Amino acid sequence: MSEELKNSPIADFDWEAFERGETQRDKSYEELEKTYDKSLGSFRDKEVTEGTVISINKREVVVNIGAKSDGIIPFNEFRYNPDLKVGDTVEVYVENQEDKKGQLILSHRKARMAKSWDRVNEALDKDEVIKGFIKCRTKGGMIVDVFGIEAFLPGSQIDVKPIRDYDVFVGKTMEFKVVKINQEYKNVVVSHKALIEAELEQQKKEIIAKLEKGQVLEGTVKNITSYGVFIDLGGVDGLIHITDLSWGRVNNPADIVEPEQKLNVVILDFDDEKKRIALGLKQLQPHPWDKLDPDLKVGDKVTGRVVVMYDYGAFVEVAPGVEGLIHVSEMSWSQHLRSAQDFMKVGDTVEAQILALDREERKMSLGIKQLKKDPWEDIEVKYPVGSQHTAKVRNFTNFGVFVELEEGVDGLIHISDLSWTKKVKHPSEFTQIGAPIEVKVLEIDKDNRRLSLGHKQLEQNPWDVFETIFTTGSVHEGVITEMLDKGAVINLQPYGVEGFATPKHLVKEDGTPAQKDEKLMFKVIEFNKDAKRIILSHSRIFEDEQKAEARKARRAQQAGKPAAAEETVPATTVEKTTLGDISALAALKEQMEKGGE
Repeated sequence: MSEELKNSPIADFDWEAFERGETQRDKSYEELEKTYDKSLGSFRDKEVTEGTVISINKREVVVNIGAKSDGIIPFNEFRYNPDLKVGDTVEVYVENQEDKKGQLILSHRKARMAKSWDRVNEALDKDEVIKGFIKCRTKGGMIVDVFGIEAFLPGSQIDVKPIRDYDVFVGKTMEFKVVKINQEYKNVVVSHKALIEAELEQQKKEIIAKLEKGQVLEGTVKNITSYGVFIDLGGVDGLIHITDLSWGRVNNPADIVEPEQKLNVVILDFDDEKKRIALGLKQLQPHPWDKLDPDLKVGDKVTGRVVVMYDYGAFVEVAPGVEGLIHVSEMSWSQHLRSAQDFMKVGDTVEAQILALDREERKMSLGIKQLKKDPWEDIEVKYPVGSQHTAKVRNFTNFGVFVELEEGVDGLIHISDLSWTKKVKHPSEFTQIGAPIEVKVLEIDKDNRRLSLGHKQLEQNPWDVFETIFTTGSVHEGVITEMLDKGAVINLQPYGVEGFATPKHLVKEDGTPAQKDEKLMFKVIEFNKDAKRIILSHSRIFEDEQKAEARKARRAQQAGKPAAAEETVPATTVEKTTLGDISALAALKEQMEKGGE
């Protein structure tokens, strides 16, 4: 101390009190203590105060809070803040102002814990971005140190993209948003993905604001689905629908693009509200129809691959992106209704002829039957009237049978032309679908592409013979095959021809009616060759005999002779089938039976 200071009087010294013998030692000590305490700062044990970082090394951080000594805090309590530097103000918890060694004991972690819940709630309320240190992995996500609180970071909230390896994030300090707090259980959930989404949403708005239809952008294939491809345009996604990937047909988008592939795409449309962007890839290429051979014309032959099948036809790709339709009616000369699948399948290579070509409408009609000769061009030569052929039964109707002589050549056998003798109620009684049948061409209608055919015409008309056998009054053996309201159908054996008898002609001699399957003798009372009708009677046999006996009795009485002496009725009045008749018709019957098989 200088001499001048030693000799200088104290300006505020109370000399009067000193003369009275009053001492200021106690007062001065108390004031000195207050002044000293004030100079050290106002803090207490178990409270949070602020301090200044005065030194940092790898193991510890030295903080001055204005106490007699500085506090030492482990560096790992500041690991959430890698940017910490000397001079920063930090919050500390005063555990002990002076331990046994006279050392000030501070804790930054406890200070943060004391106020962490307020900060966490504030961050949630204000939607703040906070920093956190990822401590370790846990089931379903990560544990993050946020303000000294262990918060949960779900795996789905780390990034907008799926994360395969969580370990790469351990030990990193990242920015987060508090998305959920459970006050009761002191649980905090944070998200890093929310920050990215918010940033992407902002980028998306900026990108959409600049979008224009027809604009060409570069994008990256983000996801491939069965219906299209999602493209990342740099923060906003767009969709290339499967129909806009290629001018040709696409069965699987993965055949056209690959994941992470970079593409130039054109904006087709977008919706500002839904933020959906429709993109196109094929639109950047010339339309295949514009590159189609200009010399191609109707009548030319083309070769292509079947790409799509429907019942009504097949689409054939004759050039990349150029398709023509082969309607099922142009696949065969046949008139039958058939499915296109009967002629071809997807992947087949077919040759066809161009039937129609409209370059403006970009439509092409093709045909394959035109490559074969129309069988109706020379129908009279191959199937002249009177010729006999083997056909295939295709279909039945109530009035006849449709048959196919060859592909494209059909004919009809009317039900009346199936059999000379059998009364066919429905063709299914005579033949079956798919069965072969012998036919004779009766008539040709070339304009309408129709043939009238017959089956019974292959045989001689037995009614010419029947006319000589079933004369009126002749008697024949027959079996009742069917009983009807109006009478009965009788099979006249062995000819295979049928006759008919009304109920009154079915009464037997004992007065009882004849029954089905009963074998009796019948007399022909009417024969009509044109109508192919034979009317029979069983009752007439014994009725005529009774009448003959009565006539004999009357004649005998008139002549005065006994009835027994009168001559019997001549054999010619009652004709019966003889062995000679049966022999004469045996060949005819055999021929007819073979024809009906």
